[in-house]
Amino acid sequence: MREVLIRNEEDTRAFGHQLAEKLQPNTVIALIGDLGTGKTTLSRYIAEGLGVKETITSPTFTVVLEYHSGRLPLYHFDVYRVNDPDDLFEIGAEEYFYKGGVSIVEWADQVAEILPDDTLCIFIEYGEKEGERIYKCTF
Repeated sequence: MREVLIRNEEDTRAFGHQLAEKLQPNTVIALIGDLGTGKTTLSRYIAEGLGVKETITSPTFTVVLEYHSGRLPLYHFDVYRVNDPDDLFEIGAEEYFYKGGVSIVEWADQVAEILPDDTLCIFIEYGEKEGERIYKCTF
């Protein structure tokens, strides 16, 4: 597992943009971390790197938001309130994963069993200093 030290929001932006450059259709990104570790912030910078023009917000109450203004469509999931992974099947999550865009799933550990085997996982942890994060990446 590769570890990346993120010292500040500018590092988050750089990481998100670099990742976005490499993303291909049907990529699923799983973001896993405690409340306040920056999952939505990272999602916003990945979206920015894809060229998404809309403001990225957390889709907590709608589960998924779609953005079509970037290089690839972006499907942003927040499954914090999903109690049963089968609930994602009911909203067509698997179809989103293979719809030709990029799917970012916040709180992905709650639905890990339905994510594709080739999902890019980023475990986000607090660093030692204020504002620092450690990204543990499976890619």
